[in-house]
Amino acid sequence: MNLSVQGELLISKFINTLSIQEDLKPKTLKEYASDLKQFVGWFESPEYKEETIIFNIEDVSTPTLTRYREVMQKITVLKPATINRRLITLKRFFDWAITEGIIRRDPSKPVKLVPEEKVSPRQMTDKEEAALVAAAEQNGSTRDHAIIILMLHTGLRSMEVCNLSPSDITIGKRSGQLIVRSGKRNKQREVPLNSTCRAILERYINELSQNSIYLFPSEKTGNRLSERALRHVIQKYMKIARIEGLSAHDLRHRFGYVMAGNTPLHRLAQIMGHDSLDTTMIYVKATRADLQAEVEKISWE
Repeated sequence: MNLSVQGELLISKFINTLSIQEDLKPKTLKEYASDLKQFVGWFESPEYKEETIIFNIEDVSTPTLTRYREVMQKITVLKPATINRRLITLKRFFDWAITEGIIRRDPSKPVKLVPEEKVSPRQMTDKEEAALVAAAEQNGSTRDHAIIILMLHTGLRSMEVCNLSPSDITIGKRSGQLIVRSGKRNKQREVPLNSTCRAILERYINELSQNSIYLFPSEKTGNRLSERALRHVIQKYMKIARIEGLSAHDLRHRFGYVMAGNTPLHRLAQIMGHDSLDTTMIYVKATRADLQAEVEKISWE
């Protein structure tokens, strides 16, 4: 792709700034440069053969960028993820140009990303869940066993589990709940605890030091368990259980899938702390696919 000297120079300056100011991998910088070259190449390609167009950043307007987005969607038919990556690169590029005083107005600000189709995450099977719980029960501490049971039966995010304190847990004879005080975007919510959760938590809390600030402190330091350490704990038992292709976050997905079969959408969204019902729908869609597979089993065709 032959670009104007002016276009190449501006891209080089931007990439050079990123390489100095941010800790980015060479591959990431290469992708940024490639995305910008694609745009400049499109901008400089003439509609008529006799035209010669030289890239000038000040000539780029919001309609220019929305036209480019439309070309990527309808003519080159790129995937939404690829289109959005290129648009995000351009937004960073123009933000840099503002900071450097090259332009006075950012034409990319009003430009929206394209919607991406949400793909349902892979589901943990009943067998995998049983194997994971057994691995923690037989090979781990009460803390680790309690963490895995809690995540499977409440759908809490890793950060939310790490931030829990003993005072966030209320256990009664026939009911219980926990309070998530530091959820996504700092939203607080109550999550009910079933009998399985209540039993393991009651046993665990009796073993926990009364001075512990956190419900699940680090066994090494006694301080807050980091999300990274929590992921390591989950992976440890997944390895023992010989489960591949799943992560700590998939325990949350497992809860979503199991609950989606019998729980109204708005209630499941409330329990899981989703801002939008669209996020919760990924579990419902997957459940519908499962039901379709079940009825196909008795098909005569």
